[in-house]
This record gives sequence, C-alpha cells and structure tokens, in this order.
Amino acid sequence: MSILSICQWIQDTSIGTSIRESIWVFPIIETIHVLGLSISVGLLLVSDLRLMGVIMKRRPVSEVYEQIKPWMFIGFTIMVITGIFLFWCQAVKAYNSIFFKTKLILLVVAAINAIAFERGIYRNVAKWDNALVPPMEARVAGWASLILWAAIITCGRTMAYTF
Repeated sequence: MSILSICQWIQDTSIGTSIRESIWVFPIIETIHVLGLSISVGLLLVSDLRLMGVIMKRRPVSEVYEQIKPWMFIGFTIMVITGIFLFWCQAVKAYNSIFFKTKLILLVVAAINAIAFERGIYRNVAKWDNALVPPMEARVAGWASLILWAAIITCGRTMAYTF
C-alpha cells in the first residue's frame, strides 16, 4: 500500500466524510484549531521573548516559563487533536500539498528545538535565571522557536487557501 492510498482510505472513512461534508463540523474544528494555536503560540511568544531578554527582564525565566508551560501544552494538545481531524477529512489534498509537507518538517524541527531547550539549555536555568539577558543558547532557542512557528503558521494558512 502506498502512502497516497492510505491517505485516500483515511479520507474516505465515515469520520473523514462526515467532517468534510458537514456544514458545521469542519468550521467548528478549524475554529478550535485556531484557538488552540492562539493559546499555545501566543504563550510561546511570551516565553520566547523572555528567553531573548526582550520582555519581563526582572522576572526569572523559570517563573515565567513554569507559569505558562501547562497552558502552552493544553493549547498544543488542542492543536494536535483538531489538526488530526482536519487532516482526516482532507488527507489526499494534504498529501499532495507542498505546504503540508513543509509544515510537518517544520513541526519536527520545532519539536527538536523544544526538546533541546528542555533537556539542555533549561537544565542550567539556575545559573542564568535572573539574568537580564539570558545566554546566547537560550536566545537562539527563542529566536528559532519564533521563526519556526511563524513558518508553521504561514504554511498552515497557505494550505487553507490552496485546498
């Protein structure tokens, strides 16, 4: 079985067809997806700007990060679940979209950046937690995150106009 035939099968399931053909379900899922994106990436923006030493310089990085981290993950979880449903109803179009493929690659790179931050740079936060300007590694992770999410959102929005 090819990936394309798997995508066709996914799209043709009763769930995929129901979502695609419903007047209300697809727009509701898409709206929830954008709300999840707003929560997750909006809070990530705050975290990244603190990492870059742009905002909240007098607040410890760990304090800012730990307060918003649960909400970022809630938003991200909402995005993933609704994104799966959006893919489910248009899997073939997604498979044929360069923007979808680019978005997936960028999501993997963003995940690698987040894991590298969590398991590497952030482990030493006690050394630089109160610094007005965090170390270069933290600032690079913040910039990379912002750039990657801007590109992911751009690909997602472009997909919507090319399907």
